[in-house]
Amino acid sequence: MSEHPTSDALPEYAERVLDVAEMIPAGRVMTYGDIAEWLGDGGPRQVGRVMALYGGAVPWWRVVRADGALLPGHELRALNHYREENTPLREAPRNADGHVPRLDMRRARWDGVAGGAADGRSGGPGADGGGDAHT
Repeated sequence: MSEHPTSDALPEYAERVLDVAEMIPAGRVMTYGDIAEWLGDGGPRQVGRVMALYGGAVPWWRVVRADGALLPGHELRALNHYREENTPLREAPRNADGHVPRLDMRRARWDGVAGGAADGRSGGPGADGGGDAHT
C-alpha cells in the first residue's frame, strides 16, 4: 500500500480508495462509481465520503461525478489542474451558469489499466454509456 500522511489513522476502505485515486494518471479521471467497481466494494457514496474526508492528500480532482460536472465549490481549482494536465474538457454552452466546462468523460475516463487504448485514452468503465449511472 502507498503511504498517505495519516495512513496509520485511516480506515482500511479509505486507504484502498486513496490508493486507487493515486494510481489515476495525469489527464485522466475515474468516477466515484468506477472506483467502487474497481475495488469490488462499496459504492459511489462511500467513495465520495472517503474523498470528502481524506482526499486532500491525493489528486482529488481525478475522482469525479459521472456526468463530468466539476466539484461544486472547487471548480476553479479543479479546472486549473485539468488544464495543467491536459484533461479533455467540453466547453460549457453560453447559457450555462458561470460558463464552467465539464469533463469530456468519453475521452478522459480511465479504466484502471496501464496503457489503455492506442491513443492512451481508453474509455474506461462504462465509456459506452452503460456505466454513466455512477455518480
